[in-house]
Amino acid sequence: MMHARPIPLFLALLLAAPPGAHAQDSTPAADSGRIERATVSRAATFTSAYYAASFFVLGQTWYKDRAVVPFHFYNDNRAWLQVDKLGHAFGAYVYSYTGYRYLLGTGLNRKEALLFGTTLGLVLQTPIEIMDGIHEGYGFSWGDMAANALGSAMVLGQELAFGEQVVKLKFGYRETSYARNANGLLGRTALERLLTDYNGHAYWSSLPVNRVWRHDRIPEWLNVAVGYGAKGMYGEFENLSVYDGAPLPEAVRYRQFLLSLDLDWDAIKTDHALLRLVLRGMTFIKAPFPAIEYNSMGQWKGHWLYF
Repeated sequence: MMHARPIPLFLALLLAAPPGAHAQDSTPAADSGRIERATVSRAATFTSAYYAASFFVLGQTWYKDRAVVPFHFYNDNRAWLQVDKLGHAFGAYVYSYTGYRYLLGTGLNRKEALLFGTTLGLVLQTPIEIMDGIHEGYGFSWGDMAANALGSAMVLGQELAFGEQVVKLKFGYRETSYARNANGLLGRTALERLLTDYNGHAYWSSLPVNRVWRHDRIPEWLNVAVGYGAKGMYGEFENLSVYDGAPLPEAVRYRQFLLSLDLDWDAIKTDHALLRLVLRGMTFIKAPFPAIEYNSMGQWKGHWLYF
């Protein structure tokens, strides 16, 4: 199962990441060993603390009303029309990208930063699956683990092939009428709806236009993005007719395939320190632009703005 709650944490980690990926390139060789050992030690300490905190917090919140049961598996590959699987891949991608950039900026060489950083998404999201596996109503999902691995592999593969992230995964959200009409099924507050209303989620692969069509007049920060989302969902596998004693509207579940423009926030140059920090924090957020949609009902649609 996807736990979308870490999305704000991803952004917080990004804001805390160092601005320069090669800030330590000029470090004297005599000091490099100490820096690398200290960096690995900090990374190991952080990972251990994260695991401990994850098990404790999840146990006290998400699973607090769930009975502990023997470890078991759960096949949710069809759930939420796979929007949740893209959420897993996105989360792992952000963790891995941020971890790689952080380690590279603190003195590790590229090989070590790739080894320890790009696997971070898979490593840090595994506790959720373990907790799912021992609680009633959930279960360890191989589909989730595969999506986590895909997100981490996307960072590693691009760094090995191109030496950079040519295609970046991005997230967009817009509050939907489905959540407002769901009697709490998809969240009762704006924050809960952001995390649990998959109807409002869109996940994008964003690529610089100049990588597709090189032209001097095309700015480096202009991207083209291909996205995926889904609508009409009042349940994990099929729509519920009643929730918490209230009837739910009828709706047709369908997939959306989207095409839009985007901004590469990292490519926007500025000398303003605060603005650079804000832009870095938006690295994985899709910019609002007009979009074209084709959906699984065979319809073409246009949107003035889509996130």
